[in-house]
Parts: sequence; C-alpha cells; structure tokens
Amino acid sequence: MAETTQVLALGDSLTQGYGLPAKDGLVPQLERWLQARGHDVKIVNGGVSGDTTRGGLARVSWSLTQGMDAMIVTLGGNDILRGVDPAETRSNLDGILQIGQSKGVEMLVIGLYASQNYGADYKKAFDRIHPELAETYGALYEPNYFQALIGDDGDPSAYVKYMQMDGIHPKAVGVARIVERIGPRVEELIGRVETRAEG
Repeated sequence: MAETTQVLALGDSLTQGYGLPAKDGLVPQLERWLQARGHDVKIVNGGVSGDTTRGGLARVSWSLTQGMDAMIVTLGGNDILRGVDPAETRSNLDGILQIGQSKGVEMLVIGLYASQNYGADYKKAFDRIHPELAETYGALYEPNYFQALIGDDGDPSAYVKYMQMDGIHPKAVGVARIVERIGPRVEELIGRVETRAEG
C-alpha cells in the first residue's frame, strides 16, 4: 500500500488562511479537493501571517521535517507590500529552493505579480523572480496565485467579489476558485513524488 504523500505549504497569510474559519483556508480546501480526486495526501500548513521571503528562508529547514515529500512555496506578497528590494526577495527564494532541493523534495512555486506602486522597473524585476527560479531548480510553476479571481481576461473588477474587506485576502469562495486553478499543478507535484518513489 502506497504511503501518504506529505506536502509542506510554505507561505504567508494566503496559505495560513487569514480571516477564515479553519476549514475554509487554502490548505484544508486544497487537501479536500485532492482527496476527492483520489489522492492519498496530507498538506501541512506552513503559512505564517505577515511572513516575508526572509521569514520563509529562516524557517524552511526545520519546517521540512523528515518524511516530507514535496513543498509548495507561496511567498513574496509581503515583500511587495513592504517594498523589499527584488534582489533580496530573489536571494531569499533562491535560498528556500536550494534547501528544498538539498532535502530531496519535489517543489511547486506559485508566483505573484507586483503592482505598479513602486514603478515599472520594480515590477519588471519582481515579476521575473518566481518563474526564473522555478526553472533554475526544475520546480513546477504556477504564475499567479490570484489568476483564478481576475480571470484570463485580467479584469480586476471581477476580483473584488471574491475578496475580504481588506482587499488582500480571499473569501472562502475565492479560495475555492484558487484551489480549482492550482489543484492540477499540485496533482503534477504529487505525480512527481510517485514517479520518484517507483523509480
């Protein structure tokens, strides 16, 4: 009998489930979605509200406990909110993925797009970080955590109805849409774990 696939979801409040009942956060909803599709999977909630990539780097090593098979990395939103230099964000994420690679876990990087608040150069530098590092480390990549809420036509007005009052964190219905969007990527991640186990 195959062992349960253990996945660490390393992230900030978007992963932790800020403002929602525990059952409605990203991790419980994603786990239920995967289990309903026949996957024997346990997702560990490694989301810390307010965390930056620096915080993620500080705790990734001990968060990847023995028996962890894979890691989903969703970090960078608080770096944007604080105007952290993209070079520092890149360095921190690089460190996180390096540690994941050294521990032999399969990885999925979920990106975010910076706003124009800090100018076009900041946005351009930030938006390249996640895809480039995912490619460097051979990780799976999902471009934008919020894509399911804005739709493929990129209409930002569609986004509002899925968000809590703060405009930053999704409601439960928004999380459900996000899970539908990123779920297939997580299935790919689980598939990589299974393929490696068979090999």
